[in-house]
Amino acid sequence: MTVRVVVADDQDVVRAGLVRILEGDPGLEVVGQAADGEAAVLEVQRTGADVCLMDIRMPVLDGLAATRRLFLSGSGVRVVILTTFDLDEYVYEALGAGASGFLLKDARPDELLNAIRAVAAGDAVVAPSATRRLLAHLSAAMPDGTAPADDRLESLTAREREVLLEVARGATNSEIGSTLFMAEATVKTHIGHLLAKLQCRDRVGLVVLAYETGLIRGA
Repeated sequence: MTVRVVVADDQDVVRAGLVRILEGDPGLEVVGQAADGEAAVLEVQRTGADVCLMDIRMPVLDGLAATRRLFLSGSGVRVVILTTFDLDEYVYEALGAGASGFLLKDARPDELLNAIRAVAAGDAVVAPSATRRLLAHLSAAMPDGTAPADDRLESLTAREREVLLEVARGATNSEIGSTLFMAEATVKTHIGHLLAKLQCRDRVGLVVLAYETGLIRGA
């Protein structure tokens, strides 16, 4: 099945480059482009896109507000935030706004294509190496103090908690399996249980929850 993508970036050169990379993949179809957040929302609604690559800093409506609007509209589109290291402070807010993942603008073409396919499939596994580095920034940026309690964590088994910690660190399913000595299929099963128990939409939601509850700080 072809994945329909809207590309939103206010820089013409960047947007054109992204479109060119996507058009080289027969499994992806660029169905819309936008130079601001307002136009991105309209393009997603017009095309029924599966994935939207969303820049953060755009005129009219920024990427965070556009992402939140799409999430609240129930459109079902999966948003991948495009970011750079000097915008780290926005990443956590972007995920909280409903983004399904984030990707560095200097990512390799294969990372971009894999990220789009993963997000479209609901996996939300985006550039693991970049994820680890960005999560380190997020951890340092989180406020000190006691994190709010979350009763949902009490329902987790010891094994599920171990898997959640690895997910929050940016590990892939394969890496989690190697670390915890379990089959990759078993890892997927545990992640499915975590999503249900913690009422998270996807893998990125698990990462956000782990930071919000302070679970990752206690590791």
